[in-house]
Amino acid sequence: MAVASFLNERLFNVTIYERNKALGRKFLVAGKGGFNLTHGESLSLMKSRYHPRGFMDRSLEGFSNEDFRNWLTELGIPTFVGTSNRVFPIKGIKPINVLQKIINHLTEKKVNIVYDYQWKGEQIADIVIYALGGASWAITGSDGSWADNFSDTLPFKASNCAFKINWPKPFIEVAEGKPLKNIVQRYKENYAKGEVVITNYGLEGGAIYQLSYYLVRDIYRFGKVEIHVDLKKDTPEEVLLSKLSNSREKTLTNALKRDCNLSRQAIALLKNILTKNDFLELPTLAYNIKHLPLTLHQPAPISEAISTTGGINLEMLNENFELKGSPDHYCIGEMSDWNAPTGGYLLQACFSMGHHLATNLNARHL
Repeated sequence: MAVASFLNERLFNVTIYERNKALGRKFLVAGKGGFNLTHGESLSLMKSRYHPRGFMDRSLEGFSNEDFRNWLTELGIPTFVGTSNRVFPIKGIKPINVLQKIINHLTEKKVNIVYDYQWKGEQIADIVIYALGGASWAITGSDGSWADNFSDTLPFKASNCAFKINWPKPFIEVAEGKPLKNIVQRYKENYAKGEVVITNYGLEGGAIYQLSYYLVRDIYRFGKVEIHVDLKKDTPEEVLLSKLSNSREKTLTNALKRDCNLSRQAIALLKNILTKNDFLELPTLAYNIKHLPLTLHQPAPISEAISTTGGINLEMLNENFELKGSPDHYCIGEMSDWNAPTGGYLLQACFSMGHHLATNLNARHL
């Protein structure tokens, strides 16, 4: 849809071949969790969210988050930047409304749409643009089955997903379904701020998704990884130690709750991860409030992931996403091996890649 939106209709007769009975099913599913279209941060910071580094630079420079917002406004979809710096359509505009505006735009450009089309590897046009998706949303048709029609594809792996932690049973009985808010999670030199939710499986949520590229990579290398959680990111360790040492509360649990303002689930986490001696030793306790170690054993199954890596090896594509050795065959979107966190980055990437390719094709065929 992005490429077709930006191709010059006077130069190309454009047809979209859609596997389903309607366009944009994954677009609608993505809107169920809060429909953020892109992110409001600076372009330089946005570039750093994508892996491999530099892969998205030219596409983002040609169609930035501001360009995306301006284009949406032209379609009749005004947006605003929320408190999280994510960009949303204004109140009252639902995902289906945004999708319909884009489809109307395609209709105005006389784009043909063929539904219920199952591609089996055949040549269908002079210029073929594949946008076949990753493997994480089979319900929408995005199941990765197309990979059999390409050589040298990389295995699909979960990304933006939950991670397995072998929680102590007493802890999960108290904390399952509860959030850890306003935390920082660190893995090596990488960190993410935000919130996670404790589940029977492990941890899920934005703050863990942001690290998923590194976590999945190293779990496949080493079998498990250790992250460190700062449960009180705005309070220095020495301040916590002073509060605990000078508390007038009768129990250490009450001191953590009332003097340090830790949630019930955060306190339960400390009790179940630390030994009794470490929990009662105030300097050690204060340190672990800021650096609590958690071992992650595996990512969630692909079927439960928000996105995937793998698919088309980027080494098989040139700078305009053309398959090397196959002129006028292009691969864009989530079907190739790149990664970005949730928060608007995935959708922004797809539109930036589509704009980049369309601009290149328009220039070549003038």
